Amino acid sequence: MTLDISQLIERALGGEQKAYTDIVERFHEQIYHFIYRMVKDRAQAEDLTQETFIKAFRALASFNSDYAFSTWLYKIAANNCIDYFRKKKLATTSLDSPIKAKDGELHRDFPDHEQGPESELISKEQTNRIQVAIDSLPAKYKEAIILRHRHDQSYEEIAKKLNIPLGTVKVRIFRAREMLKAHMKEQLRKL
Repeated sequence: MTLDISQLIERALGGEQKAYTDIVERFHEQIYHFIYRMVKDRAQAEDLTQETFIKAFRALASFNSDYAFSTWLYKIAANNCIDYFRKKKLATTSLDSPIKAKDGELHRDFPDHEQGPESELISKEQTNRIQVAIDSLPAKYKEAIILRHRHDQSYEEIAKKLNIPLGTVKVRIFRAREMLKAHMKEQLRKL
């Protein structure tokens, strides 16, 4: 008799070891192949598959039975792969350590980017220039660009708020950006 997944989960939560084994046997191959397609390394795929099941069993009590168990398991596997790639990228070297070269070692000096009074002044000046450029836009473009970038609204929200079609919103924002670029280039040319 084959139990359905909800019965297996219930038994596993009750501490029945065979239920855990049955869940792994039922999904192992699918999860392994899913992970292998992402990492392209058999040994790493096997390790990540095992980690996926460990994480799933630790979080089994939080599984929402309104959703498919396989979907939940695939999500854990995908997140596990993302974590793996993040860790893999993080092979780091100290900034203070020299770089080994044929002719010896190279030492690096890094500029100090600490915000000083001049950078604060430059930032305020840039903000003012951008505001002047926005103020120079025709009203319909100005309104769309402010809603998008200052109020962080989606195109759909802007369309609803302004009672205009979505395509019109996209065109207005595109044209507003183009006008702003042209205005800023002109201002830089004058400096």
